[in-house]
Amino acid sequence: MPKSRPPYPAEFRQQMIELVRVGRSPAQLSREFGCAAQTIANWIAQANADAGVAGTQSLTTAEREELTRLRRQVRQLQTERDIFAKATAWFAAHDSKTFAASSSS
Repeated sequence: MPKSRPPYPAEFRQQMIELVRVGRSPAQLSREFGCAAQTIANWIAQANADAGVAGTQSLTTAEREELTRLRRQVRQLQTERDIFAKATAWFAAHDSKTFAASSSS
């Protein structure tokens, strides 16, 4: 598994995006600054999506953050639902035993 590295600073990413927009290629910048050309291309694609450039099909940063938040919320709600279902089953079994014992007396 490749080693992960800390994310590049936002200023560095923005500088790479600006250099590509003025005519430098991601491959040139990759050789010069030591980051992968694909990484720079990904930054360009995300910047285009955030700017609303026509033809981009990726999510904007805000949409991506909202999707992450909503997925986290769905996981939490599913966990709570499972807990309530187990509690309901337990109380239903417990109450039926109590009800059967008290009704036979």
